[in-house]
Amino acid sequence: MTGQADCELCRGDGGRLVLRAADWRVIRAEDPAFPAFYRVIWNAHVAEWTDLPPVQRSLCMQAVAKVETVLREALRPTKINLASLGNVVPHLHWHVIARFDWDSHFPQPVWGAPQRRVEPTAEVRLSLPLVDLDARVVAALAPLAGH
Repeated sequence: MTGQADCELCRGDGGRLVLRAADWRVIRAEDPAFPAFYRVIWNAHVAEWTDLPPVQRSLCMQAVAKVETVLREALRPTKINLASLGNVVPHLHWHVIARFDWDSHFPQPVWGAPQRRVEPTAEVRLSLPLVDLDARVVAALAPLAGH
């Protein structure tokens, strides 16, 4: 399980780094339409979830669950979207996205066509600033990360 030079998630963090643990990291995607869009990324280059031994799979999903829990408790979204696609970037990562009935694409996927214009901006409509949301994610993950 080593890095690959042609993999963007091996070469860089993959977004705004929120927390790095020994085996995984959490970033916030810098997408103005979806400001509460996080990814849990496995640090070593593996393509599929089942490439990990069971203990590591459990650790990965615990991190995903903690991010989801923070988003649900802090933002009270309409829905949480979880996805592990890897079609474009075949490096194990989970998308954890807070969705709202007012967001530009709802109920369509974030990769679909916009359904409406959002005014004021999505970030302004969140119930707390992103820096505070990131801090809550770090606090929830710290025990799992060994910090």
